[in-house]
Amino acid sequence: VQLQASGGGLVQPGGSLRLSCAASGSISRLDTMGWYRQAPGKQRELVATIANGGSTNYADSVKGRFTISRDNAKNTVYLQMNSLKPEDTAAYYCNADGMSYSGNGEPIAWRHWGQGTLVTVSS
Repeated sequence: VQLQASGGGLVQPGGSLRLSCAASGSISRLDTMGWYRQAPGKQRELVATIANGGSTNYADSVKGRFTISRDNAKNTVYLQMNSLKPEDTAAYYCNADGMSYSGNGEPIAWRHWGQGTLVTVSS
């Protein structure tokens, strides 16, 4: 299973970006998907998560500005980021919890991370 993130870049304060993360490989079920971020010199922190049924959870710092969504048919999670601030500058990482079956039919639960995509908010 692989997660491929994209959509980062340089944006001015107040601008918008949309991140995407597509999961591929032998996936029987995708459960919660999420976005985390890590700024230079800081620990990785939760940004938002979305369950398979659509329920969402956001960090207080992004509520009202960021929206997480998913397309289950495409195994893809999105993060729409509006009203971006310089403090949103970070590497953004997606992750997903899911389940696959081994060659002998045994279920295997997993969590995978995508590579980071850099978001820079600066004038």
